[in-house]
Amino acid sequence: RSRKMSSKIEKLEADVEINVSPVKFHEYFTRRPHHISNVSPGKIQGCDLHDGDWGTVGSVIYWNYVHDGKAKVAKQLIEAIDDETNSITLKVIEGDVLEEYKSFKGIIQASPKGEGSIVHWTLEYEKLHNQISDPQTLLQFLAELSQDIGGHLVTQA
Repeated sequence: RSRKMSSKIEKLEADVEINVSPVKFHEYFTRRPHHISNVSPGKIQGCDLHDGDWGTVGSVIYWNYVHDGKAKVAKQLIEAIDDETNSITLKVIEGDVLEEYKSFKGIIQASPKGEGSIVHWTLEYEKLHNQISDPQTLLQFLAELSQDIGGHLVTQA
């Protein structure tokens, strides 16, 4: 008995303005994500390297974070890094988000804007079923996290 499953990848996007250069933000998020828990301890409790090296495609990162008041985890594979366009693609391979989504990917790109930059988040996901809502609160969480990082990096100038 076969059932035809239609896969529907959906997208949510957000832009966040920060007062730091795109290179600085990208460098921090890509190569030093394990420092983010110091910058935003209310959101990120920890970030550990599971496999590979920081800032390397194919590496696996394990996050402990608090979202919607609950402690959660995510294991992400670094799928792509583009230092030219200051973008990184992370695919969730294990964790809480996969209880609702069949696949979940985040693309973070920082582009120049004036003295600072615009951090563009794209979430690509496939819901397990139609009753699941879009990850709006997660996108908001990531936008706020970008501001926390931006604010921190400004003080490091």
